[in-house]
Amino acid sequence: MSEALEKALEIMTSRLGEQTSQSEWFEVTQERINDYAEVSMDHQWIHIDVERAKAGPFGAPIAHGNLTIAIMGQLPIASVAEGPKIEGQKLGINYGFDRIRFPSPVPAGTRIRATSTLRRAEAKGNMIETMNEVVVEAEGSDKPVCVAESVGRMVF
Repeated sequence: MSEALEKALEIMTSRLGEQTSQSEWFEVTQERINDYAEVSMDHQWIHIDVERAKAGPFGAPIAHGNLTIAIMGQLPIASVAEGPKIEGQKLGINYGFDRIRFPSPVPAGTRIRATSTLRRAEAKGNMIETMNEVVVEAEGSDKPVCVAESVGRMVF
């Protein structure tokens, strides 16, 4: 293990359990939901048929779960890979997710924000693999709309 990687791993493991960030509130509009339906080809009525969705199980159209994930990835949260630069780091990459859950829906017009907490950091070759627990909450709700274990890699 290189000296830079060893030092970086020490820094990252010292941050375990720390909340690394919390984003600003972001509104999930019906227009954005419709745009996502076009891109994903998921035109299910609970997302895009406003009148039918109002009479449906959620009382309003709701965002696609994958749209919530896509937005979560673009909210200005300072993930470990995007956080303070660590000497010797060349880049940070999204490696995927270990677990994703959607405990409650995101009705059109809801404002959401994401909070990220570092849960794991370990050396993998010339990289440090990190796992952040990301919780996406809806303004005014006690129940999160998404809880995900986001895995990233810091390349040295």
